[in-house]
Amino acid sequence: QLQLVESGGGLVQPGGSLRLSCAASGFTLDQYAIGWFRQAPGKEREGISFISSSGTVRSYAGSVKGRFTVTRDNAKSTMYLQMNSLKPEDTAVYYCAAGPNFATMPYRGQGTQVTVSS
Repeated sequence: QLQLVESGGGLVQPGGSLRLSCAASGFTLDQYAIGWFRQAPGKEREGISFISSSGTVRSYAGSVKGRFTVTRDNAKSTMYLQMNSLKPEDTAVYYCAAGPNFATMPYRGQGTQVTVSS
């Protein structure tokens, strides 16, 4: 069974950092593009960061560019999202996803809550 499981969410103060992880089971990630999405209450899901299967191409939404970094470890079938300089508006449920390209990611995790608050 193909599965993605996120971890690393939690409560952090503004200006703080968190690192999210997403581990794949039932398949290996090395042939897939991967991405991170988030959804805040009352808002649409937003794609915030993507990385190609080889790791050579990365894309970031303007709202996180310069603060978030996506990486992957294909040997561990795991991807990461390093989040720095967090803001209250970053509060959301964060999801990882995988698929053949940035526009098509049918495999998604259940999400992990990130709350940025003092």
